[in-house]
Amino acid sequence: MADPDPLAPHSMSPDPLARLPSLPCHLNGEITTLREARISPLDRGFIFGDGVYEGIPLYGQPGRAPRPFRFEQHMARLERSLAETRTPNPHTAAEWARMALDLIAAHADADHVLDWFFYLQVTRGVALRDHVMPPGLTPTVFATCLPMKPPTPEQRARGVACVTADDFRWRKAHIKSISLLGAVLARQISFDQDAVETVMFRDGFLSEAAASNVWVVKGGIVMGPPKDNLVLEGVRYGAIEELCAQEGIGFELRRIPRAEVLAADELMLSSATKEVLPITTLDGHPVGTGQPGPVTQRLYAAYQRAKQALFTT
Repeated sequence: MADPDPLAPHSMSPDPLARLPSLPCHLNGEITTLREARISPLDRGFIFGDGVYEGIPLYGQPGRAPRPFRFEQHMARLERSLAETRTPNPHTAAEWARMALDLIAAHADADHVLDWFFYLQVTRGVALRDHVMPPGLTPTVFATCLPMKPPTPEQRARGVACVTADDFRWRKAHIKSISLLGAVLARQISFDQDAVETVMFRDGFLSEAAASNVWVVKGGIVMGPPKDNLVLEGVRYGAIEELCAQEGIGFELRRIPRAEVLAADELMLSSATKEVLPITTLDGHPVGTGQPGPVTQRLYAAYQRAKQALFTT
């Protein structure tokens, strides 16, 4: 009999809190559990989605404490999102890092897990409902650190299927906002078609996927949309540019028309959990040869070496 999924509901109780796993989380300076954590119904994150978040991978080795990957870049993006929303950062980078390690230590099975995903969320705080930003609020801080759920070995080996859709979301996609209804609806499009992601186009040009950045490979050159307000600049943006430089692979950011995406030699997704993942089917049609391509495979291998370097520097 297979071990139960620790993140799966533990009962069919009508009480939604009872269905949550009793896993540790951080809320406003205290370690509690997902079942016990409480926020005010007037928290602006709940009422307006008035908050931002980050998701940071931590990688481990047997006998070694997990270490965050590209932590400085994640902290820089958090600062940008907070500045855009005029929200003070309630913690220093060192305090955020300590929070992740404290959450890992609070897991009963921490010694059996190597790789973790640290999710942190900052909302403006609690106030009577009013669209105007009230000054002087204390931000609400929530965080979890849960075992990483990476793509399966089969997905790595064969690539994944994706579908396309128009990008119907707002025009401040560069903010990593907790207001994710647009992303939820976009991801559901692919889920309903048994696909892994929804590759989106705005005015006929590639933007991103519901929860990933999208990369086009043509003639051995890796191309992505420019860094602007229409795309969330994934931390992998900088990582892939650096890895391309190391591997001698051309790299370019520009507007990419839909026709170029459909004619790509290779397509790939990137995110904190997907890392570098090949798309081999788009809207039911093969991408390139229909198999993971050589550029994607080189970048994935280089990404793994960058992870290992956490423990050699």
